[in-house]
Amino acid sequence: MLARFALIAVACSAGNAQIFEVASVKPATPLGPMGMRAEQKGGPGTSDPGIFIRQNCSLYWVLADAYKIHSYDFSGPDWLQSARFDFSTKIPVGTTKEDFQKMIANLLMERFKMAMHRETRQIEVYEMTVAKNGPKFKESTPKDASKDSGRAGPLRHDADGFPILRPGTSMAMGPGHARLQSEDQTMAWFAEMLSNQLQSPAHDATGLTAKYDFAFSWSWEENAPGAREAAAADIISQLPAQLGLKLERKKGPVEVLVVDHMEKVPTAN
Repeated sequence: MLARFALIAVACSAGNAQIFEVASVKPATPLGPMGMRAEQKGGPGTSDPGIFIRQNCSLYWVLADAYKIHSYDFSGPDWLQSARFDFSTKIPVGTTKEDFQKMIANLLMERFKMAMHRETRQIEVYEMTVAKNGPKFKESTPKDASKDSGRAGPLRHDADGFPILRPGTSMAMGPGHARLQSEDQTMAWFAEMLSNQLQSPAHDATGLTAKYDFAFSWSWEENAPGAREAAAADIISQLPAQLGLKLERKKGPVEVLVVDHMEKVPTAN
């Protein structure tokens, strides 16, 4: 059944470029109302590339830093989503994003005795294609930077309750409403953004190879049972009308990260 199986040992055999010299890992200090707020800061490509700080974060979130996983391509104990920890360490100058990901993975192996493997599973996927009457958006054109009014203010909403996005903003959500904005982005990027909302992989099969500008909005009944499923259903129904695209549900192979073992208490700092 498994198309590929590669057990990764607990022991860390990485070179110095793939380990943190010193790292603090400890049970979380609760933040915010009801102790549910989390804070994430630092990493290559951010405004603080020399630090890695995760406060009151679940191990699943830290795994996502290391492996770029989603809910649909991950399998592991339920407590990985709920148990929270504080991580703090410095990142060597010049560390690449790829090395940074390996350093986080090695930290989990060292401190939580993590063992995992990857396998291919047949799961529900979405194929994104162009609808019958063609796409309802155009290719990107050069932008006038002078039209950007500077620092973002409070999020505003239009008369229908949808967020009003500033230039450069990818997505915003309000009560029962969401809007996603593409500025000079590919269809593959859009499919990835939809995957996160659908909680199933969406694959680009449009054949559109340029970069595009458009906005896409969807809504759901905020406090109703099955709100997440309702949001996904509205995404599927709104795509043809707003963008001239469609999603078809299929079964397809997806590589899944499977956590076989993870200690609940990290080794001492």
